[in-house]
Amino acid sequence: MLSYLHQFHAGNFADVHKHGALTLALTMMQAKASPIAGFDTHAGSALYDLTGERAGKTGEAKAGIQRVWALRDQLEDSDWSPMLDELARLNPGGGPLVRYPGSPAWFSSVQRDQDTLTAFELHSTESSRLQHWARQHRVVVRNGDGLQGLLGVLPPKAPRLLVLIDPSYEIKTEYAQVCRILKQAWARCRHGVFLIWYPVLASGQHEVLPAQLESSGITKIWHSELHLQQPPERGMTGSGMLVVNPPWGFGDRLDAMLRPVLGSEGLNARHQQSWLVPE
Repeated sequence: MLSYLHQFHAGNFADVHKHGALTLALTMMQAKASPIAGFDTHAGSALYDLTGERAGKTGEAKAGIQRVWALRDQLEDSDWSPMLDELARLNPGGGPLVRYPGSPAWFSSVQRDQDTLTAFELHSTESSRLQHWARQHRVVVRNGDGLQGLLGVLPPKAPRLLVLIDPSYEIKTEYAQVCRILKQAWARCRHGVFLIWYPVLASGQHEVLPAQLESSGITKIWHSELHLQQPPERGMTGSGMLVVNPPWGFGDRLDAMLRPVLGSEGLNARHQQSWLVPE
């Protein structure tokens, strides 16, 4: 259960999908001045070295964020701007990316004074790195199970809520567990925005999650999937995002954001999205 380390996969096409959706949802919510309580249930490390041994072993960032970064001149003045600005800050010089933010760092990069972030991480190695990074940021780190921990902090004191749920799904039962926890979390905070990432697998094992959420009683669920044009025969062939209570117009802006980076020079993928459960 604790063997997964995101260092091997940082910056891959699924991170582009997940972190793009996260920063878009958060910046759209910030159109209103009221505070947002952010929770990251599986935070991992805050920053990743794309030139390190683990990232280099898979090289997944080369077909992911590095390709988006190469297209940055075409993406100016778009919803990519917050991510591109943060990547430029972390990687001065303009060459290939070396440092890539994990989800808590993306949260923090656009965090306003009135917003808060609590990051959960169970893996001791990742949690130690996260704690070290958090000392210089306004982030509360909790070492433990983020799914159970989330239920203990809802509803938040802030009037608005954004939650990212993205386990590794190393254990088959995690799909059903995510659905069960989400139902309880939504019941405690029905106005909250919940983003749930999952891997699209050649085996079809992932299909249980959207299927169970569709019949869960939760309303307003947006469904986005990114599918590789040349998928592997086994393993992850795409990336999925389920967004409960998406900001108005989120789907159109996410599609417009992804469209310029989907070609053969970019992620070489196709995007499909629709309401899983309508309003």
